[in-house]
Amino acid sequence: MAIRKTLGFSSLVAAGLLAGCGGGSDSSSIEVGRINTLPSFVKGSVSSQSYDGNSDDLLTAGLGATGLQGAAPTFANPASPTAAELRKSAIYNNYRALVDVNANGGYGTLFGPNVTRDGVVTTGSGKIAGKEYIAYADDGSGQQNVVMMVQVPDTFDASKPCIVTATSSGSRGVYGAIGTSGEWGLKRGCAVAYTDKGTGNGYHDLTTNKVTLITGVPADAATAGTTAHFKAAITDTARAAYNALFPNRVAYKHAHSQQNPEKDWGKNTLQAIEFAFYILNEQYGTNSGGVKIRTVGPSNTIVIASSVSNGAGAAVMAAEQDTEGLIDAVVVTEPNAQPKSTSGLTIKRGGTAVSTIGKPLVDYFTYANLYQGCASLAVPNSPGSALLSATNAANRCAALAAKGLLSGATTADQAADALAKMRAYGWEPEQDVLQSSHYRLATPSIAMTYTNALGRFSVTDNLCGFSFAATDASGNVAVQNATVQAGLFGSGNGVPPASGVNIVYNDSVGGAKLDLVSTSPSTNLTDFALDGALCQRALVTGKDPVTGAALTGDMLAKSQRVQQGIAEVQLNGNMRNKPTLILAGRSDALLLVNHTSRAYFGTLQMSGNGANARYIEVENANHFDTFIDNPLLPGYDSRLIPLHYYLIQALDRMWAYLNNGTPLPGSQVVRTTPRGGNPGSAPALTAANLSPIAATPTAANAITFENNTLLIPN
Repeated sequence: MAIRKTLGFSSLVAAGLLAGCGGGSDSSSIEVGRINTLPSFVKGSVSSQSYDGNSDDLLTAGLGATGLQGAAPTFANPASPTAAELRKSAIYNNYRALVDVNANGGYGTLFGPNVTRDGVVTTGSGKIAGKEYIAYADDGSGQQNVVMMVQVPDTFDASKPCIVTATSSGSRGVYGAIGTSGEWGLKRGCAVAYTDKGTGNGYHDLTTNKVTLITGVPADAATAGTTAHFKAAITDTARAAYNALFPNRVAYKHAHSQQNPEKDWGKNTLQAIEFAFYILNEQYGTNSGGVKIRTVGPSNTIVIASSVSNGAGAAVMAAEQDTEGLIDAVVVTEPNAQPKSTSGLTIKRGGTAVSTIGKPLVDYFTYANLYQGCASLAVPNSPGSALLSATNAANRCAALAAKGLLSGATTADQAADALAKMRAYGWEPEQDVLQSSHYRLATPSIAMTYTNALGRFSVTDNLCGFSFAATDASGNVAVQNATVQAGLFGSGNGVPPASGVNIVYNDSVGGAKLDLVSTSPSTNLTDFALDGALCQRALVTGKDPVTGAALTGDMLAKSQRVQQGIAEVQLNGNMRNKPTLILAGRSDALLLVNHTSRAYFGTLQMSGNGANARYIEVENANHFDTFIDNPLLPGYDSRLIPLHYYLIQALDRMWAYLNNGTPLPGSQVVRTTPRGGNPGSAPALTAANLSPIAATPTAANAITFENNTLLIPN
């Protein structure tokens, strides 16, 4: 249990703690008793806004629980939305992107703004009054401009201070985790420390030279200067030359910032915590001679690092880097946690060893980018299969077979072999049915974004022949829709395809095309741009995927850049025994448990730093709760349950541990019951479908570690 001590002001003076005031770069400079100073990493101004909890609020932007279920908010002038309108749009879209807001999926009864922190269902709107502060963290160049935000609810109790982190998931903007750990923290009365971790939803239209400001409002890049959320690091001359060859292209911050932002996700999360301490002391610190003396610091504040997906990975990374003791505990779901080494670790499920574990994200995504489109044909009528061209998928199978990368004389045989290869590379059987939807909606974009980001490539490099642009109904590059672009801060997710921006294969036979309908030069088939996917795979492995030969020349140099980036984002498995709850869904087909949660938890145990860590694996839970009741993906609803429900439960368990000493639950598999029924019209989810996390799991459900082996029950 965390032990907090609260010192009186006179005691601090007597102890000499008022001497020296640091720049906000470590916990010693944010301890109680010091003069409150703005952290040195904050560049530019800090904006603030109060919300009354009625007309507008911190959690729902004034929409309330019902409004988040309804139609998307509109702009008075779609061509020129205001900052307030963009904020409302961002909160609406980011909340719905992480949480299933369909009533049949449990929203409004099992979770949601109207459900209190104690689980009581109310008829209220769930709006939360308070103050919101936003600023950039940067090195002074304007090239980083990491967005940080602190929300302080009016229910914050300065005598019992608490902070919860909500680093954005995916590549989302600063509101990207508002519906997950953000909501939990606000309901608990904690300050919430957000950051977009240097990815965010920043774009640069290279044709019009438009960018966005920190508020999402569009601006001319030259006028914005270092205040632009993201501006590609190219000269106007180079931009004009590129536009002449590749018109109507767009650069995105995560892919094209040339910063490898992921290496700093832990640092950004720690900075967000420091920023939160500064804000809290500006609001609640003691006035003394015209300055604020800090009364809220690490010694008397509970700090829980939490989030989901990439934000969860950032929380874990922050905990590993937390040499100053800012973080008391970690609660994460489906973390993008990439262990540096799993040497000596074995993972067994039901007594059978998993053959491939602990691969970096870009490794298993470039592998999926080769085989998943073909493998999707091995699971007919799966959710999302109608969104994927069966003809082009069959062409991918044939093209892989012709290159010796698949066996089988028929498309069915080739698809079965592709699925078997994915199983052998770490995918679980429960994930088979999700291959179609993931290939159509996620895999190619992640393969493109991360190869670019890790290698610090410029938008003008057109890495592996790919770029970002709007496309028309035929898949040809089109002019950006100015109205859609004006609202991109609210509607985009930071990683195309999104809001009209798609992946384009520049090298397609006959000219640039949407990747899913492009024709590879080496095959002359519309095969989902196989040649580009082979190039991406080569950059990760350092070998030609077809011949197995080591890369040379320019490709070798590019591969070395990607591999350096991979090394910079891997984790060492040392969280200093911080109390930790790691949750994952067994059906997660995006961040695979064998490469992330299972592998990282195993390395924690191997390192001897995991005594206070627990791993909870939830049956029938996947990565995308928002897909569960999506009408375009029938079958998610009948098969899957929301992992979000268990994030809330896990945070509650950690709160009880930190405040009351209630023991953490044991590592376990949580058994759940799918809703069943017809795909697309499953019956309503109820508590009966969702077994609670057991305080002490039965032997049949317990996850154990012995002899360097992580044992996962079937």
